[in-house]
Order: sequence, then structure tokens, then C-alpha cells
Amino acid sequence: MSALLEHVMSPEVRPFAIAAAMILIVGSIEVVSMLVGASLSEMLGTNIDFGHPSDNGVINSISWINVGGVPLLIFLLLLLGAFSITGFLIQDIARMVAGPLPATLASVGAVAVSIPLVRAASRGIARVIPKDESYAVGLGDLVGRVGEVVIGPLDQGPPGRVSVADIHGNRHFVWAVAAPSSSPLPQGTMVLLVDRAGTRFVAVKADDELKPSKPPLSS
Repeated sequence: MSALLEHVMSPEVRPFAIAAAMILIVGSIEVVSMLVGASLSEMLGTNIDFGHPSDNGVINSISWINVGGVPLLIFLLLLLGAFSITGFLIQDIARMVAGPLPATLASVGAVAVSIPLVRAASRGIARVIPKDESYAVGLGDLVGRVGEVVIGPLDQGPPGRVSVADIHGNRHFVWAVAAPSSSPLPQGTMVLLVDRAGTRFVAVKADDELKPSKPPLSS
């Protein structure tokens, strides 16, 4: 055990050990935050749209790597995991051939290998995970739409979930809270999305004339 710990903490693999430790820390924080009704993903700002061009060069670079448009937290975990695993493999191979490489050189190699791996992984993961929005429309286009509370009630505390259809009929499941002046909105209530802050919408009870004629989702 001590030999393994000494190997992991040796200077030539320290960047990769730190990346592995960050995965454990971030994963633990996400689990704890979900248990208290929050989400680290939301706090990191998952409203970044990786599917459309941006004036921000950093976002454009991330968009190219994160071709699947997976949430920012998943992208960071993928990047850290690929960097850590690739780095350890590079140093193990180098140690068997001639000796470990300098940490800086090994890190450059790990980054070069990780980028195409993360790009391919994000494309595959994006096909199986649910999305809060379709890339056909932006989240802002859902403001003013009527939806149904599917996980509630909505109040001014932790957000619930609202099912809402966009102008194309595509259904989205978005985070929402009740407006400050609104009473709690129980599950099954038809609501109007009146505002948005990041990925979190603000909802009020929909007037009767705004409610769709079709039966709600829960029925």
C-alpha cells in the first residue's frame, strides 16, 4: 500500500494524481449538494450553450471539444478523468522503456491525447443523457410558454421541474421556482414561465385562457 501511495505521489505523476483527487472531490460535492436540494451543475452555470457559436473564444474552444454539448460538470469530469488516466499510462510506459518523463512533458502529452478522447466521449454520452433543452431553440425561447409542474410543489426554495413544449412541439423538462408573490404551485398545476435566471425559470399559475385544451401531461 505504501509503495502504491509513493508511486501515486511521486513528482512525475503528481499532476495526474491531483486530477484524480479532484474527480473524487467534485463528485462528492455533487452528491452532497443533491441531497440538500441543490446541484453543483446548476451552480457552475449549465446555461452555457455549447451548441451555438459564441463571441467568447474559450466557450468556442470548449464547444469544439465538447461536441456533444454535455453539461459543464460532466465535461469537466471527463476532461479530468481522461487527463489523469492518460498521464499515468504515459508515465508507466515511459518508465518501462527508459524512465519517467518530466511532469510538464507528460502533462502536454496527456492533454494532447485527452482532447480527442473527451470529444468522442461527449458525443457518445450526449446521446444517452436527458437534456434540459433542445438545440433547436434556446432556453430563452421558453419564457412565455405554458407548462405543467411534474416535480413540485414550486415555491421560493429549491427548484422543481416543469414540462413545457417549445414552438416546435419539442418537450423540455426545466428547473423552475414560483414567483416571489406566488403561493406554492403543486404538482399538476399549469404554470406560465415568466422569467429566467440561468437554467432556472420563474413560474406563476397560468390563467384559464392560457391553458392548453389538451389534457395535461400527468393525466
